[in-house]
Amino acid sequence: MKVDPRGQRFAAALSALVLVLVLITGSAWLLGAQAVVFGIGAVFGLRYAPYGLIFRWLVRPRLGPPRELEDEAPPRFSQWVGPVISVIGVVGYATGVTPLGIVAPRSRSRRLFSTRPSACAWAARCM
Repeated sequence: MKVDPRGQRFAAALSALVLVLVLITGSAWLLGAQAVVFGIGAVFGLRYAPYGLIFRWLVRPRLGPPRELEDEAPPRFSQWVGPVISVIGVVGYATGVTPLGIVAPRSRSRRLFSTRPSACAWAARCM
Protein backbone atom coordinates (compact mmCIF):
# COMPACT_ATOMS: atom_id res chain seq x y z
CA MET A 1 0.00 0.00 0.00
CA LYS A 2 1.17 3.53 -0.73
CA VAL A 3 0.81 6.50 1.65
CA ASP A 4 1.08 10.27 1.37
CA PRO A 5 4.53 11.28 2.71
CA ARG A 6 3.10 14.59 3.96
CA GLY A 7 0.89 12.62 6.33
CA GLN A 8 3.95 10.86 7.72
CA ARG A 9 5.67 14.19 8.36
CA PHE A 10 2.52 15.52 10.04
CA ALA A 11 2.29 12.45 12.29
CA ALA A 12 5.99 12.69 13.13
CA ALA A 13 5.58 16.36 14.09
CA LEU A 14 2.63 15.59 16.39
CA SER A 15 4.53 12.66 17.94
CA ALA A 16 7.56 14.88 18.54
CA LEU A 17 5.35 17.51 20.18
CA VAL A 18 3.80 14.92 22.50
CA LEU A 19 7.21 13.48 23.39
CA VAL A 20 8.56 16.96 24.19
CA LEU A 21 5.58 17.43 26.51
CA VAL A 22 6.43 14.10 28.13
CA LEU A 23 9.98 15.28 28.76
CA ILE A 24 8.78 18.60 30.18
CA THR A 25 6.09 17.16 32.44
CA GLY A 26 7.53 13.73 33.20
CA SER A 27 4.07 12.26 32.62
CA ALA A 28 3.99 8.47 32.35
CA TRP A 29 0.31 8.71 31.35
CA LEU A 30 1.04 10.94 28.36
CA LEU A 31 3.84 8.62 27.24
CA GLY A 32 1.46 5.70 27.63
CA ALA A 33 -1.09 7.44 25.43
CA GLN A 34 1.59 8.00 22.79
CA ALA A 35 2.49 4.30 23.00
CA VAL A 36 -1.16 3.46 22.27
CA VAL A 37 -1.11 5.81 19.24
CA PHE A 38 2.02 4.06 17.96
CA GLY A 39 0.48 0.66 18.63
CA ILE A 40 -2.71 1.42 16.70
CA GLY A 41 -0.65 2.42 13.67
CA ALA A 42 1.50 -0.69 13.96
CA VAL A 43 -1.30 -3.21 14.41
CA PHE A 44 -4.05 -1.79 12.19
CA GLY A 45 -1.94 0.05 9.62
CA LEU A 46 -1.22 3.67 8.93
CA ARG A 47 -4.68 4.14 7.43
CA TYR A 48 -6.16 3.80 10.94
CA ALA A 49 -3.42 5.53 12.93
CA PRO A 50 -4.96 8.42 14.94
CA TYR A 51 -2.58 11.09 13.62
CA GLY A 52 -3.12 9.78 10.10
CA LEU A 53 -6.86 10.16 10.53
CA ILE A 54 -6.42 13.75 11.71
CA PHE A 55 -4.25 14.47 8.68
CA ARG A 56 -6.69 12.83 6.29
CA TRP A 57 -9.79 14.59 7.66
CA LEU A 58 -8.45 18.04 8.54
CA VAL A 59 -5.20 18.76 6.66
CA ARG A 60 -5.18 16.87 3.37
CA PRO A 61 -8.43 18.39 2.04
CA ARG A 62 -6.72 21.80 2.23
CA LEU A 63 -3.70 20.56 0.25
CA GLY A 64 -3.46 19.48 -3.35
CA PRO A 65 -2.93 15.86 -4.28
CA PRO A 66 0.49 14.48 -3.41
CA ARG A 67 3.13 14.50 -6.16
CA GLU A 68 4.27 11.05 -5.17
CA LEU A 69 3.32 8.30 -2.77
CA GLU A 70 5.67 6.15 -0.72
CA ASP A 71 5.55 2.57 0.43
CA GLU A 72 3.88 1.97 3.80
CA ALA A 73 6.43 -0.59 5.06
CA PRO A 74 9.18 1.70 6.46
CA PRO A 75 6.82 4.01 8.42
CA ARG A 76 4.87 1.02 9.67
CA PHE A 77 8.10 -0.56 10.96
CA SER A 78 8.70 2.69 12.86
CA GLN A 79 5.23 2.36 14.33
CA TRP A 80 6.30 -1.05 15.71
CA VAL A 81 9.47 0.40 17.25
CA GLY A 82 7.53 3.28 18.87
CA PRO A 83 5.45 1.26 21.35
CA VAL A 84 8.43 -0.83 22.41
CA ILE A 85 10.50 2.24 23.30
CA SER A 86 7.49 4.05 24.78
CA VAL A 87 6.55 1.15 27.06
CA ILE A 88 10.14 1.03 28.33
CA GLY A 89 9.85 4.77 29.01
CA VAL A 90 6.51 4.37 30.79
CA VAL A 91 8.00 1.74 33.08
CA GLY A 92 10.98 3.98 33.75
CA TYR A 93 8.85 7.04 34.52
CA ALA A 94 6.44 5.08 36.66
CA THR A 95 9.11 3.32 38.73
CA GLY A 96 11.90 5.90 38.63
CA VAL A 97 14.36 3.27 37.41
CA THR A 98 16.88 4.33 34.77
CA PRO A 99 18.09 2.01 31.98
CA LEU A 100 21.15 1.11 34.11
CA GLY A 101 18.92 -0.12 36.91
CA ILE A 102 19.70 2.83 39.18
CA VAL A 103 16.78 4.42 40.97
CA ALA A 104 16.84 8.02 39.84
CA PRO A 105 16.15 10.80 42.34
CA ARG A 106 13.19 12.97 41.51
CA SER A 107 14.45 15.86 39.47
CA ARG A 108 13.70 19.50 40.19
CA SER A 109 11.61 19.90 37.01
CA ARG A 110 9.58 16.78 37.78
CA ARG A 111 8.79 18.10 41.25
CA LEU A 112 7.65 21.40 39.76
CA PHE A 113 5.02 19.65 37.65
CA SER A 114 3.84 17.38 40.43
CA THR A 115 0.44 18.07 41.95
CA ARG A 116 1.43 17.03 45.47
CA PRO A 117 1.33 19.81 48.09
CA SER A 118 4.97 19.22 49.03
CA ALA A 119 6.05 20.03 45.48
CA CYS A 120 3.95 23.21 45.50
CA ALA A 121 5.56 24.27 48.78
CA TRP A 122 8.98 23.49 47.34
CA ALA A 123 8.26 25.58 44.24
CA ALA A 124 7.04 28.50 46.38
CA ARG A 125 10.24 28.45 48.44
CA CYS A 126 12.39 28.53 45.32
CA MET A 127 10.64 31.54 43.84
